[in-house]
Amino acid sequence: MSHTALARKYRPRSFADVTTQEHVSETLRRAVAGGRVSHAYLFCGPRGVGKTTLARVLAMALNCPDRTDEGEPCGECQSCSRIWGGHTALDVVEIDAASNRGVDDARDLRERAMYAPSQEARFKVYIVDEAHMLTREAWNALLKILEEPPPRVIFVFATTEPQKIQQSAAPILSRCQRFDFRRIGVTDIVERLRVVLDREEATAPDEALRIIGRKADGGMRDALSLLDQVLSLTGGDVELESVRQVLGLVEEERYLELLDVLQAGRHGEIFTVVERLLDDGYDLVEFYHGLLDTLRSLLRLRLTPDAELDVREDVRAALAERAAAFEPADLVRMMSTAAELEGSGSLRRSPNPRVLVEMLLLRLSYMDRTVALEDLIRALGGSPPPSGTRGGGGNGDGAGGQADEGEEGDSRGTEATRADGSDEESDGTAVSPPSVEARPAPLPDPTSGPASAGGEDIVAAPSLQAAWAQWLDHRRTVPSGLSAFLRSATVQEAEDGALELVLVPGPAQERLEEIRVLRDIAEGLEPHLGERREIRVAHPTDGGEVPERISTETVREDTMRQLLRKEPRLEAAVEAWDLELTDGPRNR
Repeated sequence: MSHTALARKYRPRSFADVTTQEHVSETLRRAVAGGRVSHAYLFCGPRGVGKTTLARVLAMALNCPDRTDEGEPCGECQSCSRIWGGHTALDVVEIDAASNRGVDDARDLRERAMYAPSQEARFKVYIVDEAHMLTREAWNALLKILEEPPPRVIFVFATTEPQKIQQSAAPILSRCQRFDFRRIGVTDIVERLRVVLDREEATAPDEALRIIGRKADGGMRDALSLLDQVLSLTGGDVELESVRQVLGLVEEERYLELLDVLQAGRHGEIFTVVERLLDDGYDLVEFYHGLLDTLRSLLRLRLTPDAELDVREDVRAALAERAAAFEPADLVRMMSTAAELEGSGSLRRSPNPRVLVEMLLLRLSYMDRTVALEDLIRALGGSPPPSGTRGGGGNGDGAGGQADEGEEGDSRGTEATRADGSDEESDGTAVSPPSVEARPAPLPDPTSGPASAGGEDIVAAPSLQAAWAQWLDHRRTVPSGLSAFLRSATVQEAEDGALELVLVPGPAQERLEEIRVLRDIAEGLEPHLGERREIRVAHPTDGGEVPERISTETVREDTMRQLLRKEPRLEAAVEAWDLELTDGPRNR
């Protein structure tokens, strides 16, 4: 007994039976019923979604003597049976453009189309499959007949690559009605497979059918072929293990084991995992695609814990547990790294895919985890910057553009990067973490007397310069964001006893000319001088002598030193984790 493949046996016989393509089937059915059938159609879409099937159904409907008033063919008459089965018919001709692609073939088709149908009420239908394989000369030979076709002649071109027709024969597109076919969803595929199994008197668990539906990648023909393959193995009912065996799929438990290895950083076990896959006969390409699906599921669960996944409940719970061990930014970088292998196509071309898979898994295991500096300082016992500020740069006094100046530099924040220069990411949304800068303590209470600041006794320095340096080193009363600029300034005593600050050019000049900032400097400097002195800012044009210039690089280096001196735990973390501190633009 000869066996008919399920993909052929259960090919739709009417417009209503075609799954998912209602936007095409309904349009064609109404065109047949209303007598508004076009002379040329272009069916575009992935393989196995019903392009040739709908072309045959259209030919059946046009030539069926028992066609319904709604435009549906009967599907049972001799004409419908011959067309549906793809057998030779006088008025319906199927041509494979992959093997009949030349100009001579197109001329032969053009000559045959000039003959009238075998009967007055019938239509001649030419179905050209893989139409993108036709040469430019062949399209040119067909151009005239498509523009002025003989009566009762219909052309249907089916293609998976319409862009090639656009490139080689763009005028053809304007002479055809184009329909774009969609991929068939997993749910629709499962429903169709269930109908087929009922007619075949077989059963299958839902999980097995969903696996077949996902593997079919939107093609009903592929799904029916896979089901036929599984039924050949089992001889009857479909079992989940049989589906996995036929498709070469890797069990979810192996991916869960791999995630544990990656999370724990057990790099040496990567080779063991891959070796066991090969020993058990698994295809590494299939394993790779399963890895992408697993990382995608982890990211979905991490971002949306209630997301619906097409997996078993126990597997979902295990994935959710492991997703909590990874930051979203880590999973995004892992997916991006894994996707690069597929994007380059090197895995399928490589004679030794084992090495590529091992290198990919090793890269994932060595991939640095995202660290936010705020969390780092908090874990080390420090305090992160208050919410709503970028590090310690904001002074909160409404000083316009100067309010974003860094604690130790020129309107630049401080970031943590790896020694190789790559930015550390935070929470998966920002390229670099918010700046972390030293925050000065509140100004001392004026009622506490000049000999103390913040509850500490301060001994007045013997000279102005010593008092100035002592105050800057004390830092608790230095205005936020001005320490670096004050260190680069020169302080001198004016004739009237006031103190004059001679500044180097920089973005802090305007802020240092504010009365409130000068008052804060005078109050902070008072216990170190032993008396209250007026503070003024002297410019070079005022007769003051500009001190030695300090380069931007020197200011930045001083910024880093002061930050590490303020937060010794951060310095220890930088050394332990091989980080380096760099400054970058604050507004991103």
